[in-house]
Amino acid sequence: MSRRAAARAVLRPLLSALLAASTVVACGVPAEDTPRAVEAPPGPFPSPATVDGPATVGPITVTLCFVRDDRLVPVERRVGRALDAHAQLRDLLAGPSVGERDSGLTSALPGAIDAGVVGVADGEARVRVDGTGDDTGRSDEVLAFGQIVCTLAARDDVDAVAFLRDGHPLGVPRADGSLSAQPLTPADYAALTVTR
Repeated sequence: MSRRAAARAVLRPLLSALLAASTVVACGVPAEDTPRAVEAPPGPFPSPATVDGPATVGPITVTLCFVRDDRLVPVERRVGRALDAHAQLRDLLAGPSVGERDSGLTSALPGAIDAGVVGVADGEARVRVDGTGDDTGRSDEVLAFGQIVCTLAARDDVDAVAFLRDGHPLGVPRADGSLSAQPLTPADYAALTVTR
C-alpha cells in the first residue's frame, strides 16, 4: 500500500467522525437538562388555513371529502354562492370547519401536497400538483389524493380527475396502492370511502 493510500485510509474515518460530530453540535436544537411535556396538536393533521366559521350556511350545497379513522368521508357543506372547481379545491385545502373537526374529521392534505385546478373540460378536472410529501415521510398521500378526487368528482361537471406536474401526467396512488397517471374517479378510492 502506498503512503498516499495509507494516509487516506487513516484520514477518511477521522474526517467522517469529525463531520458527524460537527453536524450533531451544529444542528441548532438546544439541549435541555430535564424532560418536559409537549402539547399535542388538536388533531392528526391540523391546517393553519382551517375554516373557523359555521359549515352550514348558505343556499348551495357542495361536497368536500375529509378523513376520519383513515377513511375518506364525504361531507356536505352549505355555501353562499356556487363554487367553481378551483374555489371548491381551495375550500378543501382549507380543511374542516371547527364543527367538522369536533365530529372527528381531519385532512390528509396539509403538508402532503400543494395543488390547484388548471381547468375542467369534457368532464375531466385537471389538477396541477406543485409538490408532494416525498421528503416528509408521510404515509397518507393516498388519502390526500383521494380527498381531491372525491371532492372534485362530486361536482356535476366533473367525472374524473387528472393530476399534472410540470404539465405532464403524474402517477398518483390509488386505494389499492398502485400508481396511475390516468384520470381517476371515486371508484379508485371506493375501498377507503365511507358510504353515506
